[in-house]
Amino acid sequence: MINVLVVDDHSIIRKGIKQLLQDTQDMRVTGEAENGADALQLVREFDYNLVLLDISMPGEHGIDVLKQIKGIRPNLPVMILSMYPEEQYAVRSLKAGASGYINKQGALTQLVAAIRQVAGGKKYISNELALQLAENLSNGHVEHPHHMLSHREYQTLCLIASGKKLSEIAEVMALSAKTVSVYRARLLEKMNFKTNAELIHYAITHKLVI
Repeated sequence: MINVLVVDDHSIIRKGIKQLLQDTQDMRVTGEAENGADALQLVREFDYNLVLLDISMPGEHGIDVLKQIKGIRPNLPVMILSMYPEEQYAVRSLKAGASGYINKQGALTQLVAAIRQVAGGKKYISNELALQLAENLSNGHVEHPHHMLSHREYQTLCLIASGKKLSEIAEVMALSAKTVSVYRARLLEKMNFKTNAELIHYAITHKLVI
């Protein structure tokens, strides 16, 4: 039996995954958490075969939670479940220790097979991402400026590009507007931009906007 811990701040998502896995014979949701702190506590106290982790939750960013989970239980597979397209976070997640990345839009059709694959010790990426990575290798991989950003800076970039105001970004990230302003200033400096318009154009060009 594959025991799964689902970490997502939306109860309807957790309920949907639980119902989906109940229809299988070899996997069950045996733990639920709505934020990173609760997830880390459950990982310390109980044994799971796999963690399904939402990348965007109030408080700590999902990739930071991922790194902490791997610090507690290095061999515990973690699969990122996200509303964001793979271009935004898949490679970052895999580099941080995730065993797979799946978009919520395709979760119902791919999730069960992906869980079996990851729980069996393998990595999971979609066919689309595999093709994208193969094209990067064949064309000579170029390190883009947004790869230099921290997770919080990168999240700020994506939220600015999606049209959110500073106050809205602060609410999404559960941070103060002042802190978000610092992240914006840092990413502008790192990417050698001066305005939000430049950031938005860059994000659209590199398909970082949903």
